[in-house]
Amino acid sequence: MRLRIYLVEDNPVIRENLAESLEELAGARVVGGATTEAEASDWLTAHSASWDLAVVDLFLLQGNGLGVIGRCRNRSLSQKMVVLTNYATPTIRERCLAIGADAVFDKSNELEEFTRYAREEVQRASGETRW
Repeated sequence: MRLRIYLVEDNPVIRENLAESLEELAGARVVGGATTEAEASDWLTAHSASWDLAVVDLFLLQGNGLGVIGRCRNRSLSQKMVVLTNYATPTIRERCLAIGADAVFDKSNELEEFTRYAREEVQRASGETRW
């Protein structure tokens, strides 16, 4: 089973590059994406059985990633939400984790760690790890 990823990113270049990287490097499948808080929250909650990992940027065209995470707090335990942002300060990390994010990565210097996380999620979803 391929990990199904939903991208919440308002920059089309970043979203496209991220989708290509996740599909190529992690073996995941991007099932959709959104550029606003409302669009992302509505899709993620309406299609709760259609995604395994949501990758959320904090700054969106309308609203923010914190609202997306907050609205998806009641997701399945197997569904993960990670924040991928340029503003991963200690305060932001703490806030994201407190409202329900599973991990926070900095776009500028933690892409390798993010990719490793995605690969591990692919393995977990396919039952290839000890989880």
